[in-house]
Amino acid sequence: MRKHNEQRWIYLIIFLPMIGCLAYFFTEVVDLRRLRSPQPGSFSGLINPAGRIRRMENTLRFADTFNNRVMLADTYLAVGRTDEAIGLYTESLTGAFTENEHVIKQLIVAYFQKGMYAETIAMAKKLYGRPQFARSKEHVLYARALENTGDLEGAEREYLKMKGRFADFEARYHYGLFLRASGRGKEARLVFGDIADEAPHLSSRERRSNRNWIGKAKEELNR
Repeated sequence: MRKHNEQRWIYLIIFLPMIGCLAYFFTEVVDLRRLRSPQPGSFSGLINPAGRIRRMENTLRFADTFNNRVMLADTYLAVGRTDEAIGLYTESLTGAFTENEHVIKQLIVAYFQKGMYAETIAMAKKLYGRPQFARSKEHVLYARALENTGDLEGAEREYLKMKGRFADFEARYHYGLFLRASGRGKEARLVFGDIADEAPHLSSRERRSNRNWIGKAKEELNR
């Protein structure tokens, strides 16, 4: 009822109770993408993470290759061992892999988590000219890093590049926080209000992927 799609689910659950309940649980309750892609600092999606890490560390000792190093670094980052992840990532940016996009993206995330904003900005600038950077998580972190280093003009310029209707909910949410922190409360309310107003018009898949930012925007409106 909260998402205004109750009629479909009610019919499905009434006429196909077992299938309907399972479908509802996995579609509306469980965020499947999170299970597939663990977030930094979370054990989601990792089965026996400690055992997996030990195996990967042994593999790296046996064969110190770029792929083995980065796979272990990715796992370290996923379970919150950020310093160790950064060490492996920086070691990997050598030779033919100096501009490896995946490693640079992961370093942007890792540096930002550690509050190393200057390093975040430096890494982001390596990807800045690439088309895929414009609508990426890394672009959001770049804007936030600029904000945290006091470059408010630069931060707002980047936030505005990601400000579009029915898109970039994470970036727009952080832009709203930026406006509020800058004493521009009315503008912030408009940004949060747009996010809340657009939510009912999204597909169920889009709502799930942006649920966190929509919820946070609504919380800001209620304050």
